[in-house]
Amino acid sequence: MPERRPGRRVVITGLGAVSSVGIGVADFTAAIRAGASGISPIRSFDTTGFPYVRGGEVHDFEPRDILRAIRPEQWGRSGLLAAAASRLAVEDAALDPGLLSRSRAGSVMGTTSGESAVLQDLSEQWVGDGLKSIDPGLVAQLPAGRIAAAVNSELGLTGDALTIPTACSASNYALGHAFDLVRSGEADLMLAGGADAVNRLTHAGFYQLGAMAEEVPRPFDTHREGILAGEGGAALLLEPLDHALARGARIYAEVLGSWANCDAHHMVHPDSASIAQCIRDAHAAAGVTPDQIDYVCAHGTGTPTNDATEVQAVREVFGDRLPPVSSIKSMIGHTMGAASGFGAVICCKAIEEGFLPPTANVVEVDPALGPGLDPVPGTAREARVDIVQNHGFAFGGNNVITILGRVS
Repeated sequence: MPERRPGRRVVITGLGAVSSVGIGVADFTAAIRAGASGISPIRSFDTTGFPYVRGGEVHDFEPRDILRAIRPEQWGRSGLLAAAASRLAVEDAALDPGLLSRSRAGSVMGTTSGESAVLQDLSEQWVGDGLKSIDPGLVAQLPAGRIAAAVNSELGLTGDALTIPTACSASNYALGHAFDLVRSGEADLMLAGGADAVNRLTHAGFYQLGAMAEEVPRPFDTHREGILAGEGGAALLLEPLDHALARGARIYAEVLGSWANCDAHHMVHPDSASIAQCIRDAHAAAGVTPDQIDYVCAHGTGTPTNDATEVQAVREVFGDRLPPVSSIKSMIGHTMGAASGFGAVICCKAIEEGFLPPTANVVEVDPALGPGLDPVPGTAREARVDIVQNHGFAFGGNNVITILGRVS
């Protein structure tokens, strides 16, 4: 079993969100608390021929309203979402941008599809007239590594610019890696999170898998059908506790620990035993026990298989005493590489403001998931939250759990 490793205590002092329910952490949090829906008919590509045509798109995102340094026309949508969320996180932290650029600081961003919107545009150009019609400027925007590069370029960071492409658990991987860098002293400040854009390829893939809902996602509901793809950018600013205290920063939460495993059990079918072991190892790394967890921010995709497997894994660790387990994907859709980043953001706000994030669209909790499951249906519930557990799972058995706690 892992043990909590020595090093600097690391806290989260800034939050940034560009989502289908709100831009900026205040609007994002208010919408999540209200159980608001960001699901709408897709506009970013022609949905002709698709029986299901809804997703969690960000319709009111204007990069120039947020970004100060980079030129939006030179970057792909995922990079712009990540850079905007990171700029918002720095502003939320009330951190001097000059201090940030002079520090040992960098970014770690997760993604599933990289610059998928750019690839979509290039594919449409290719259909037109092959190589002759390809825009070289778009080709330059395509590498997934440009997502973190956009963050560093926007904020003038000179440290790591790492994009982690471990799909739907990628933001938790990013948060865990950034935590390690700051804890060990390799970095003093880090931006962590993720970004992805709605695109035809992802939409078609999940539809072909039979894993897509028609109207809205319904995690944990008897009549759940599957996911709806979403998009957005989520970012968290990490710094040492002593540095945050010295500058009088608002502290949302402390990163207590993180753990990752990869069982490679099945390409798309999650494995409950592996997830349960990841939870246990995350608890050990964070120095907590199951009875101390006040809330679980679930992966909660709304597919019949994921929800059943995830709840089974939680039961293996927690036994009969299940903490509330909810899914914000019910409101913003599955934002892929940004998903557990948004989860971490709302976990921080749950600790700060004292509420349990809800699962929207739940009419009847599936009795097959067993007794005692509380998905916080509908809207948020007031509650003191001290320690939270944030889930991120991906195809191929890539599991990551992060544990966040109130600073004491």
